[in-house]
Amino acid sequence: MRIDWQKYDPKGGYDELISSPGYARAPARGLARYLRSLSDQQLARRQRQADLAIEEMGITFTVYSQGENIDRAWPFDIIPRVFSNREWAHVASGLEQRVTALNHFIQDVYTEQRIIKDKVFPRAVLKGSKGFLPQLMGVKPRYGVWAHICGSDLVRDKDGTLYVLEDNLRVPSGVSYMIENRSVTKRVFPELFRKHHIEPVDDYPAQLFDMLASLSPRPLDYPEIVVLTPGIYNSAYFEHSFLAQRMGAELVEGSDLTVGDDDVVYMRTIHGPQRVDVIYRRINDDFLDPEVFRPESALGVVGLMRAWRKGNVALANAPGAGVADDKIVYTFVPKMIKYYLDQDPVIPNVPSYLCMDKNQRQHVLENLDQLVVKPANESGGYGMLVGPHASAAERKRFAALIRKSPRNYMAQPTLTLSTSPTLCDGKLEPRHVDLRPFILQAERTYVTAGGLTRVALVRGSLVVNSSQGGGSKDTWIVDAEVRH
Repeated sequence: MRIDWQKYDPKGGYDELISSPGYARAPARGLARYLRSLSDQQLARRQRQADLAIEEMGITFTVYSQGENIDRAWPFDIIPRVFSNREWAHVASGLEQRVTALNHFIQDVYTEQRIIKDKVFPRAVLKGSKGFLPQLMGVKPRYGVWAHICGSDLVRDKDGTLYVLEDNLRVPSGVSYMIENRSVTKRVFPELFRKHHIEPVDDYPAQLFDMLASLSPRPLDYPEIVVLTPGIYNSAYFEHSFLAQRMGAELVEGSDLTVGDDDVVYMRTIHGPQRVDVIYRRINDDFLDPEVFRPESALGVVGLMRAWRKGNVALANAPGAGVADDKIVYTFVPKMIKYYLDQDPVIPNVPSYLCMDKNQRQHVLENLDQLVVKPANESGGYGMLVGPHASAAERKRFAALIRKSPRNYMAQPTLTLSTSPTLCDGKLEPRHVDLRPFILQAERTYVTAGGLTRVALVRGSLVVNSSQGGGSKDTWIVDAEVRH
């Protein structure tokens, strides 16, 4: 049998590929027509080819389960998600606007705190932020940028509106899978790339290198850049090694680095100590320097913060950027955009309720069966309540948590996330998706052409995280006005 788009049913929601039964959206018409030409058996064979390619290429992620680290093959669905270049230009401008305002905010809270003095942002929120590091007051990184690499998660509601769901500003991950998804898709559907103009994504490592190089305290064409990893047992180790290799940078652990009496960072090599200019760190703030943060940390480098504060080494992302990576702070980003840039947000936030506000908290407690409740500082889909799918006991437990620590919780309506055709047991079925584009900022700003589309592989599920059973897709940006 061949695909019958008339029978494909997104259940009344917004589908990224099909606008109505039998009709594809303009950017995806060439893809839909091509998929219709394939039989179920041919599609299944292409999926098997993709799975084999992922195994051969060693594309894995690590799941922590019952005290063990389990490496698993990256879950990938071969049916791409498609955006028009016109829509993406709008999205990219909104992402650039957002990360610019966030960097202004971070710089402000570590210096003048104007936004607090002007009563646009509550001091109580900053006081309760786990990501705010008082040790960094007065620091001004180069270009005033703290979050050099940002991954903002986007979702589309049933009416087609794109929202920013959250911002990841500490050590955002997933970009390597965006690039590898494209490599696998080219293997599986080479003919589609001959017939379509699809914006490339493989320039990201070069863009990342150029951004990191621009932070170097020494004026070198090729400064010494290293990727600092916690080690092979980290869930994102594949990405750490992938990006280091693609950039031609050294992959190091904390034990490979030392800070000299001159407050300069050196890397141990077989030729002796070599100065390091830029560190792309993939470990959390708490573990960066046992001299300043956790004294028991074996992952960081003693004296690293001294070297950074004196301008002898650049760190990306800068320590302390996590002050803006907080789901309570997220609710104030539209105000930040207006305050720092005097602009309206290009991409809206999901409507949100702050449990620290008495009236909003009462609304949340009375409507837990209809809302998604999130803790301020968790990630990966952990620690949250999806009200409509939760039991009465779970909702009761969350009500107690909210009352005990209202600053730590916010709530949002349960969005009907858009769907995308996904190959499930040999047939195309709608599955919910989100999107994580990546934004680089230093002297200039770069936004990826698309991003990492994550897909909930379980029917009806809204959880797209790979750590909780989600998968991913290639994301295409195409010219909708070109006939295919």
